[in-house]
Amino acid sequence: MCYDIALNANLQRILKSVPLLKTAGNLDLNFDTTYHKIGMSFPQWPVIVNNNGLKVDKYTWGPVPKLLDTLEKVKRQRQMYLNARSEKVLESGTMWNAIRHQRCLIPVTGFFEYRQIPEWKNKVAYYIHSKEQEVFLIAGLWAYSNSWDVDKPERIPTFTLLTRAANPLMRQIHNGGDNAGRMPLMLPNELALQWIEKDITETDIRNIIQYEYPAEQLEYWPVNSVRKVKPDDETVIARAVYEGLPELSL
Repeated sequence: MCYDIALNANLQRILKSVPLLKTAGNLDLNFDTTYHKIGMSFPQWPVIVNNNGLKVDKYTWGPVPKLLDTLEKVKRQRQMYLNARSEKVLESGTMWNAIRHQRCLIPVTGFFEYRQIPEWKNKVAYYIHSKEQEVFLIAGLWAYSNSWDVDKPERIPTFTLLTRAANPLMRQIHNGGDNAGRMPLMLPNELALQWIEKDITETDIRNIIQYEYPAEQLEYWPVNSVRKVKPDDETVIARAVYEGLPELSL
């Protein structure tokens, strides 16, 4: 699944990538650019929603479902809701189906996944981004959740990032673990803006979640592990050299 993302871009660069956002509300939003945030830290992130018009606002990554009704449960299980399988959005009875009308977009400049190499002790981290868009958009869902980091939980806006079956390139990179063969649901601008339209049909939603971002439009390279403490700067995405690393194919 996708738990590591980057947004090395300010609001003006997001607006440049999605021109229609120039009509959005809350354009005085400030946020810290980053080369890496891990979902398990439940960071705040700029999110695009359609709430009586396009808006950009800060939401917290990681919904807190009602079944997580104690702080102990939240600590144990919240990370399971950082990502949502896009197939579940139209599956009756799921949490994601229940909030399918609460759609959002997550702007990023790149994301990270780990590749398992036969007979290698450690997986190899890769940085992946779009060749076509400096800032690209990932489909998501949002919800108001209890904030369990205070004595009396208050309701805060949160989001989950949607994933789908990986394209041929990402199947080779994200090839290990319980959730191998997944990638973020990356959308071109036209589909991204359709995703947050108020009146789209279930057929529209089905068509959008079936979109596969083309492998040839992705640029990627190995990096040092992003799960180790390091400065939040360009060294995070610097190309790393691994002797004997097998080539990927398209």
